[in-house]
Amino acid sequence: MANDRPSTLGALKASGIQVLPVREEMRKNLIAKIRSGEEIFPGIVGYEETVTPQLQNAILSGQDIILLGERGQAKSRIIRALTSLLDEWTPVLAGCEIPEDPFHPITSAGKALVADLGDAAPISWMHRSERYGEKLATPDITIADLIGEIDPIKVAEGRYLSDELTIHYGLIPRTNRGIFALNELPDLQERIQVGLLNVMEERDVQIRGHKVRLPLDVVVVATANPEDYTNRGRIITPLKDRYGSQIRTHYPRNIENEIAIMEAETTHLRTDEFEIVVPEYMKEIVAEISRLARRSPDVSQRSGVSVRASVANYEAMLANAMRRAIRLGDKVVVPRISDLPFVIPALQGKVEFETVEDGKDEQILDRLIQGAIVSTFNRSLGDVDAERVVEAFKTGRSVETGEAMPAANYTRLLRDMDGLAEVVGAATKDERPEVQASAVEFVLEGLHLNKRLNKDRLGGQSLYRG
Repeated sequence: MANDRPSTLGALKASGIQVLPVREEMRKNLIAKIRSGEEIFPGIVGYEETVTPQLQNAILSGQDIILLGERGQAKSRIIRALTSLLDEWTPVLAGCEIPEDPFHPITSAGKALVADLGDAAPISWMHRSERYGEKLATPDITIADLIGEIDPIKVAEGRYLSDELTIHYGLIPRTNRGIFALNELPDLQERIQVGLLNVMEERDVQIRGHKVRLPLDVVVVATANPEDYTNRGRIITPLKDRYGSQIRTHYPRNIENEIAIMEAETTHLRTDEFEIVVPEYMKEIVAEISRLARRSPDVSQRSGVSVRASVANYEAMLANAMRRAIRLGDKVVVPRISDLPFVIPALQGKVEFETVEDGKDEQILDRLIQGAIVSTFNRSLGDVDAERVVEAFKTGRSVETGEAMPAANYTRLLRDMDGLAEVVGAATKDERPEVQASAVEFVLEGLHLNKRLNKDRLGGQSLYRG
């Protein structure tokens, strides 16, 4: 922090620095970002025409916000990104239990400090990252956690219960001059919701019968699953009415956004030993698996299928491709169709099924993978003439593939099979053997799923035939 910032109340007054209420501060900074054309919420993909404009409107109008959406729709990330609309540094009274506007202290301690020291009252500076608080709503949360409680140690020191100085403040007062997020709001007990309503609406806090008037300057935002939020009795009506904007989030509406999020969130395998190359069709397949799962009657749509499923699948696929490269001594890591069965353990933990029969879940996931492959194949190579390849198989030719098979085997196949090189060339222009091997598997599996080739599974290998 720069040494030239005012360190006393008098110096702060002389500097002419204004301390705006949090909502006005966010509005001012949002207006500046809109005018400059700066990206409002960096890293939030796919909401440019839906959620982002609604958020901007809510901030411009100074409304409280609740984000409704299934898991994995970036609700928490959006809320955390709201801190970018706060000033980078803001002055607060030093030595107070909660952050207080030096010009308008709200606690007895803050008022006494300014009354006693006047312009000599010390000032400290808070970074915007310190002005954010978050709590996951669970049934065991108490008023003491969120708002505060009588501190028995302070009572033992001789203070009266009616003295405000006996209070130990909770999370929301300690986030004064900032943004407080409450995740999964409907899980909060009704009596705690009433206390939250008082904080948001009346600025009136009652702790063990002791009434404290605290005009907190805090923006309270919340998240909820739509199913829980709309269930009768899960959230009290006055609290629901208090939120000015209820903004509905959603999963990526096109495959490009799904891939962009998937690539941004993937834990990249950092190594100087290998070059990792992921063909575009393999990215599309992984993204399409999640997109199909969100429409599958076998998958529970109440809990949704998070984008984290795509990320986990992508990581699992890359890991198996790297494992093959290590075994075979390759320097280029390229995922293949035969790597996709290895995403099932990652995917099983990310989806909930409508059926609970033993073994049924793996069959469902296998069908989703096949559906993603054929959808991607038809989208990218559906117009390519593969008749010569099909005819070659009709002569009795068979081809064996597998995740452990060296790329050289596929290179020989490209030379020997009439028409295969042309179809593979439509899938990729990269002539490295490892990339060509991946494209060969994509073409053969696409033809099989379009019922133009037969396929037998032999352990971890596949045999394609006419």
